[in-house]
Amino acid sequence: MSKKRPKPVRTASALPVTATSFIPPTPAADARIRGMKALSAGDRVSALKLFETSASLEPNLVENHLNLAVVRRAMGDMTGMLAALDQALNLDPRELIAHLLRGIYFEDQGDIVTAGACYNAALAIAPPMDEVPPDFRPMLRRAQAAQDRFMTEHARVVDGHLAQSLERFRDQRLDRFQQSVDVYLGRKRMYQRQPHNFYYPGLPETQFYDRRDFPWLGPIEAATDIIRQEFLAILERNEGFTPYIQYPSNRPLDQWAELNLNPRWNAYHLIQDGHVVQDHAALCPQTMALLATSPAARLPRRSPNAMFSVLAPKTKIPPHTGVTNVRLVVHVPLIIPDNCLYRVGNDTREWKLGEAFIFDDTIDHEANNDSDQTRVVLIFDIWHPDISPAEQALIGDFFEGVDAFIGGPPKQT
Repeated sequence: MSKKRPKPVRTASALPVTATSFIPPTPAADARIRGMKALSAGDRVSALKLFETSASLEPNLVENHLNLAVVRRAMGDMTGMLAALDQALNLDPRELIAHLLRGIYFEDQGDIVTAGACYNAALAIAPPMDEVPPDFRPMLRRAQAAQDRFMTEHARVVDGHLAQSLERFRDQRLDRFQQSVDVYLGRKRMYQRQPHNFYYPGLPETQFYDRRDFPWLGPIEAATDIIRQEFLAILERNEGFTPYIQYPSNRPLDQWAELNLNPRWNAYHLIQDGHVVQDHAALCPQTMALLATSPAARLPRRSPNAMFSVLAPKTKIPPHTGVTNVRLVVHVPLIIPDNCLYRVGNDTREWKLGEAFIFDDTIDHEANNDSDQTRVVLIFDIWHPDISPAEQALIGDFFEGVDAFIGGPPKQT
């Protein structure tokens, strides 16, 4: 379903209404036109009477109530202005100017909570700034600035209120709770899974998983130096490295255009699409033995996969999502210079040697090596821990059926 496009900003509410040369204006329109002329001339009393006449004749026309709000505001009648704005919003809850004027009033009164609600409603329905008439852009910018201040103050109060409780439970796992607070306060946005091949329902939507929930991971992390030494030995041979992104030239590349067939992101595959790369694996026996202790996701002609990922200096892997959420991806850092970050969803983390990342790669993620040195990570995939053995077998059978029809999957990236 496409997102509802914001309606154009109504300008007739505070600008002259022009009668056509063919049809004479109605009494209501005539009063509205004369009211605008009076307001432009500075005669607010006459303008008010004429706008009241127009509103009495056409009570369901939003412009009439907006005009009344404008002239009452100019006359200092804030109670009357609010009543007129409420009438306009009762007729059309998506009337941008009415929300902005209410926000300005409550902000001027020092009521940042009510002002924040008004501005939030306005910003939710506002079109892009370049589609807003120039006269109204300062109001919209004011709304955004005020909303930023509102959220900052909101966060300050909430964080202060939570400080003692967070300290009391500091030994507990609070990632999910902290995520909920950050999203509520606007510090982070929500990311949802977007597998571009196979979606499995009912699995938790977790970005980074807690390493402590995977007891087999500890020995692999403890063997970081051993794995690194095997990698350095193959790096010295300088054979078998290939660009990780390899699309044919006739495919739309989208975000991969810069990295396609580019050795700035190289891979040394140990296991690829479920098949051991024998020549490579033979050079890394201890790494292969460690990988054998993990619950490898076995999907015919698709998984498991394991590789050394080599990211050149000043190289960014753009935001992307993986093929299926039935598996998780493990990254074991081997060579990590400074200024290397990894983001999954709304959680950005720095690497620490000896600590692996386990994450759902069907959630939007990206990597950045902003250093002057090469970054190296061991990557492999595992079954999602909530997939039962029976489900694992059935998923494998499913993909065999898929392959029976299509003749095998294209190479996945």
